[in-house]
Amino acid sequence: MCGFVGYIDEKIKSGDSNIKEMASLIAHRGPDDEDYYIEDGAALGFRRLSIIDLSTGRQPIENEDGSLVLVFNGEIYNFMELRAELEKAGHVFKTKTDSEVILHGYEEYGSDLLNMLRGMFAFVIYDKKEKKLFGARDIFGIKPFYYYMYGDVLIFGSEIKSFLPHPDFRKELNESRIPDYLSFEYIPDRETLFKNVYKLLGGEYFTYENGKMSVGRYFDFKYDIDETKTLGEWADIITETFNKSTAAHKISDVEVGCFLSSGVDSSYTVHELAKMQKLKTFSVGYEEEKYSELSYAGEFAKSDNAEFYPIKISADDFFGAAPTVQYHMDEPLPNPSALPLYFLAKKASEYVKVVLSGEGADELFGGYNYYKEPLDYERYMKVPQPLRTAASVIASRLPSFHGKRFLVRGRYSIDKRFIRNNYVFDFTERDRYLSKKIPSKNPAYYTKPHFDKVKGLDDVTKMQFADLNTWLLYDILQKADKMSMANSLELRVPFLDREVLRVALSIPARYRVSREKTKVALREAASRQLPQKTANMRKLGFPVPLHDWLKQDKYYSKVYEKFNGDVAGKFFNVTEILRLLDDHREGKAGNMKKIWSVYTFILWYEEYFLNR
Repeated sequence: MCGFVGYIDEKIKSGDSNIKEMASLIAHRGPDDEDYYIEDGAALGFRRLSIIDLSTGRQPIENEDGSLVLVFNGEIYNFMELRAELEKAGHVFKTKTDSEVILHGYEEYGSDLLNMLRGMFAFVIYDKKEKKLFGARDIFGIKPFYYYMYGDVLIFGSEIKSFLPHPDFRKELNESRIPDYLSFEYIPDRETLFKNVYKLLGGEYFTYENGKMSVGRYFDFKYDIDETKTLGEWADIITETFNKSTAAHKISDVEVGCFLSSGVDSSYTVHELAKMQKLKTFSVGYEEEKYSELSYAGEFAKSDNAEFYPIKISADDFFGAAPTVQYHMDEPLPNPSALPLYFLAKKASEYVKVVLSGEGADELFGGYNYYKEPLDYERYMKVPQPLRTAASVIASRLPSFHGKRFLVRGRYSIDKRFIRNNYVFDFTERDRYLSKKIPSKNPAYYTKPHFDKVKGLDDVTKMQFADLNTWLLYDILQKADKMSMANSLELRVPFLDREVLRVALSIPARYRVSREKTKVALREAASRQLPQKTANMRKLGFPVPLHDWLKQDKYYSKVYEKFNGDVAGKFFNVTEILRLLDDHREGKAGNMKKIWSVYTFILWYEEYFLNR
């Protein structure tokens, strides 16, 4: 696990120092080593966190004749099998790393290599003879890749902050995308909140030649439902597949630990890993016990004979670290769970260099409670559209009553009804909270294409497909990578594996979600090995006491001060955002998500445009 930077510019000379300054800003991704390739026209920099082949695994790394040079961030879990095939084909290896497999694999297979790789990765290969770049990101987007294009300069790397020292990087706010941020918590396409900075998406590759960038897809999620198997048979398949994935994900020359909450995903991961080695587990909780999962996690760790390292964080910890967290995110990400994840990674990094975690199980196997909603609407959606519309209009005008939300939303098809179940700021209200009107698209513009790709499938599957392509990519994996690497910790996700994915995309919806239960098949597999209480634990979603903290004078005042500051006045309608804060404090509305989205943006803007 590492980080890289690079740029293509005909003005580069061998003594160019920009690349080292750029790499220094991502030293947290690789504190163990650094190295550089600088030639006329190209510069590559690398920061290494040593995990495999500790003594000879330096990058940038070249092939036998020196015609290709690679920088790579990630882990390839089937690299030994690929290496054996490449050696049979005549390739000579000088290290024992997985990175060299990518280099020789590209020589042998070209872009076809991408669908042979089992792992998480972002990499760039520079062809010295052709003056050409080739790069890619893994199928889920576990590892990040950003690039900046302006004029005849291309800059790329693992984190946007590394672009800041480059003399040709123009740091400008992409103000036109603020409305999208307010709705989604992120920018839902390849753009970012920095002008001319883009992200390669999961399952994409690129070539850059003669000043032109070409981006293509090598992988798409495709459901291939198998209706022939019983629930028990699916549980057998999950058990075997996940066991093998966990074994592959533990490959390392350093100690591997595991994150642990009270939920089935991390518990199942811990249980599998604990069967293979003596294991250290790490959990985070709060001084407010009602939000803490530490007692459950500690009890489970003890039952699996694993060492347990808990950490409790306070409101002071949470608010104190918020600016640092937004700096490490590169773009503002207001998911409150990023803060406890930051402290959890910090704790784990004191003991291990690598951890396994349960990210991805919810999206693959149907773990979110809102996936049950289509089952509730199943019969109602057969009511003629005009009647549902009329009921929605009438219900929306009435005072609150049980079932109002059901009727109001019931007029819409699934692609209009679902986008993380609720926007943070709805399309119709965003203008009210901005200091000026910014022309923007309805959020459904960005999500409908995902639903269209699976229009023949059931609504539960449509929701999962949308989440795989949006929420997982732009939020879950973003915070997992940035919060772990901020603490020089490699985070691996054995649920997000090619073979596990193949199984998940074959399971019928009824074995993913029922009216009573989420992750039906996964829980069935887990229940054979875990305590029933753990296998059937209700989804808690990394709870954070932020809702309560925002009502306390000390933390209300912190937010109030920012909402009255110059940055808030520049971008937001101060009267309206203060009303959000006051209404939340007085219990008139639950505005936590909206408040934190605005507050997070302000902190991020201060970090990147004022403080640095």
